[in-house]
Amino acid sequence: MRIAMIGSGYVGLVSGACLADFGHEVVCIDKDPGKIAALNEGRMPIYEPGLDTLVAENVRAKRLSFSTDLKPAVAQAQAVFIAVGTPSRRGDGFADLSYVYAAAREIAEALTGYTVVVTKSTVPVGTGDEVERIIREARPDIDVGIASNPEFLREGAAIGDFKRPDRIVIGAEDNRAAAVMQEVYRPLYLNQAPILFTGRRTAELTKYAANAFLATKITFINEIADLCEQVGANVQEVARGIGLDNRIGGKFLHAGPGYGGSCFPKDTLALVKTAQDYGTPVRIVETVVAVNDQRKRAMARKVIAACGGSVRGKRVALLGLTFKPNTDDMRDAPSLSIIAGLQDAGAQIVAYDPEGMEQARPLLQAVAYAEDAYACAEGADALVIVTEWNAFRALDLARLKGLMRAPVLVDLRNVYAPEEARRQGLRHVGVGALARYD
Repeated sequence: MRIAMIGSGYVGLVSGACLADFGHEVVCIDKDPGKIAALNEGRMPIYEPGLDTLVAENVRAKRLSFSTDLKPAVAQAQAVFIAVGTPSRRGDGFADLSYVYAAAREIAEALTGYTVVVTKSTVPVGTGDEVERIIREARPDIDVGIASNPEFLREGAAIGDFKRPDRIVIGAEDNRAAAVMQEVYRPLYLNQAPILFTGRRTAELTKYAANAFLATKITFINEIADLCEQVGANVQEVARGIGLDNRIGGKFLHAGPGYGGSCFPKDTLALVKTAQDYGTPVRIVETVVAVNDQRKRAMARKVIAACGGSVRGKRVALLGLTFKPNTDDMRDAPSLSIIAGLQDAGAQIVAYDPEGMEQARPLLQAVAYAEDAYACAEGADALVIVTEWNAFRALDLARLKGLMRAPVLVDLRNVYAPEEARRQGLRHVGVGALARYD
């Protein structure tokens, strides 16, 4: 099957490369000539484990190509995926659909025969209806199907998520479009991956509901962590205790500095705005958004408390800048708020991240960058673990203590057991346990 992927960002590039690996002929389109030139030279615009190899293999097999020219790719395609950005709109926080609608208009002009146009981007309920209106208004003569196929990819594990999904959700209003989408995913259907066929609006809302529920789990365990610190309980053991209940499950119950990234912040906010527009506010999700925003800044106060109540003139070292490990994505990363809070309190910041420093530089001011974790810790009055990269899980704690000016380890991801850190002479301050500053 011939497929055109409009947008070669995170979702479009991963989806296009995986579909090509299934045997489809895929052209990834992007308006950024620099990005397309880099892809044609084998350079990835994002960091995702295994993506460079997957792209190279399918380019070599002539199943995957990249172009800035939308028209020929769409004209030959049986399915056209829209995978452009839907960032939060300035002012009201609603999803900015201008890129989606612009892509729909361009696609309409390039269609030559029956084609299924699929929204892969995360879009509010009713977006597929508007995409259909735009295309049919521009080309009343053309035979077209419109479908919704939301992505459920985790950054850092996206290739595995695409090839071994928990489920595939396809929203279509007619059998022809559904049949084309079934053929797109036939390789996964043969592997018995669950495929849910539903209406477009249901598919669109399913994506937002899923992300809001996961964001709620994260925020819930973070608030339980705060309570644990006050009553002398241990949040990791609480999380295990409730996570062993099959009705709850253990995933997304890891207390930390709050969620960030490209999905949860904007999708929860978009769901809140959609619900308000329809007069059915989602109060739980509204609270999740507010609590998560407050938590990131609160982590700066946690570091300040661990440093004796003041960081003015002190050197604070941060390990990890990206919102999660195995990605270079800095969007809404907790580190941004933590650093701002510490700098406002007079701290000098040095940081190290295995993949995210280049992305972080334009977003952060007056931050020094280290070449590794040990260089980052040198002369620090406190060392803060913000992102739980594997490279930070087995550090030589005794060596760190010897490098630091003051032996304060603020472990916002609970990577190290407090007893282990204290045996090496470090004062350990974690999340969700009674804090000890002695």
